[in-house]
Amino acid sequence: MTATARARTALSGCLAAFFIFANDVRAVDDAPITPEQFRALLKQNERLQQQLQQQQQVIDSLSKKVSEIQDVDRKRERELSDLKAEVKEEGGAPAASGLGKAFGKLDISGEGGIAFFKSQANGQNPHGQFRIDEARLFFEAPVWRDVFFFSEVDLATRETTSLNLNIGELYLDWQNVSRLWDKDRLLNLRAGRFYIPFGEEYQERFAIDNPLISHSVSDLWGTDDGVELYGSAGRFQYVLAVQSGGIATSQDWTDDKSITARIGYDPTQWLHLSVSGMRTGDLDANRDVLSALWFGNGFVRSLGGPGTTRFHADLVEGDVKLRFPWLQLKGAGGYMSYGDNDPAAHNHRDVYYYYLEGVHDFSREFFSAARFSQVLANNGVPVVGNAPMGAYLFGPLTSEYWRLSLGLGYRFSPRLVAKAEYSLNHGRVVGGAARDHEDQFSLEAAFKF
Repeated sequence: MTATARARTALSGCLAAFFIFANDVRAVDDAPITPEQFRALLKQNERLQQQLQQQQQVIDSLSKKVSEIQDVDRKRERELSDLKAEVKEEGGAPAASGLGKAFGKLDISGEGGIAFFKSQANGQNPHGQFRIDEARLFFEAPVWRDVFFFSEVDLATRETTSLNLNIGELYLDWQNVSRLWDKDRLLNLRAGRFYIPFGEEYQERFAIDNPLISHSVSDLWGTDDGVELYGSAGRFQYVLAVQSGGIATSQDWTDDKSITARIGYDPTQWLHLSVSGMRTGDLDANRDVLSALWFGNGFVRSLGGPGTTRFHADLVEGDVKLRFPWLQLKGAGGYMSYGDNDPAAHNHRDVYYYYLEGVHDFSREFFSAARFSQVLANNGVPVVGNAPMGAYLFGPLTSEYWRLSLGLGYRFSPRLVAKAEYSLNHGRVVGGAARDHEDQFSLEAAFKF
């Protein structure tokens, strides 16, 4: 029986005793009261008063306990609300998204995916491949007050062909800095290595979060060293990051830094909008070689000749999400401008990209998903697509590439999802030659703990 139910029972007992006493009084009005009856009524009245006092003490005790329980519930709701808001404000890829295991102050969780890929002759897996698609561990621990340590350790990723140990993210997170001036969740500070907060597709890139198995053709994401400010105010969210820009970890070869900003807005519960902007900064063409920003299943890289010493890219993107009980729709469109200081050629590129995605829930467990994405470049850029990386990252430049991904999935639980997908991949290189026979069939079991 809950505390509230016990309080109601006690109150009902008080009312019943009162009505019994009242009936006794009305009964004695009908006949003269003898001394014995009067003394009996006095004793009965004393007993009732004692019972009322005892029941009142019980009610007061229960009320106090109910109030304490409500205070704890409200505190937990605030903490959960803070956590959800911080995840949304930061906009980062899901970190410790599993249940987690606590070892003292250290919380450990993980997630991954076991997959099978079979592509056509020009794809990445022409012979069929069983592989560990993803395996990650997440470590989180409090450091001081609202300062936390977080690290993502990658044991296996789709972008690597062997099992290894790499740091995905590693940072200190000072949450709710704005509490210093009584503004909740307005300002948070992050420093270390973290995901480049450009666009929103990277937030659902992990296997357990992605409704499909493939990603969009553009697939913009990356990790880099730097500092980040994030927060929210009402229906608005923001992220501002300054990072090194190059692919090298903890090594920067130029003074110019990468700057990324994103502003989100939720006009209603079912609609989310955001706009992102980014500049990679000037990168060293000979020592950086590649930017930290992943694009087209490869990297943004220098397109200049031997005399090129600097290259850069500027990007802008708009994202939209619509959430309904049985249908989720989202899409994004963006533009990238590439440039370098090649003294022998003009290598400027205008690159346009977009994707549209829909997920339909037939039931709580069974769902279908589809995504169409495309990249268009006037004079061609490196787009690996679903081909081997060596064939197109430093090979022929691609002027057009599109992908249609169709999939079915089954959620055994939020921590275990099985998916199947077929993706059609086609494009053209500069000069008009077709890129064909890169289609792929995939199966995956994604999990987290």
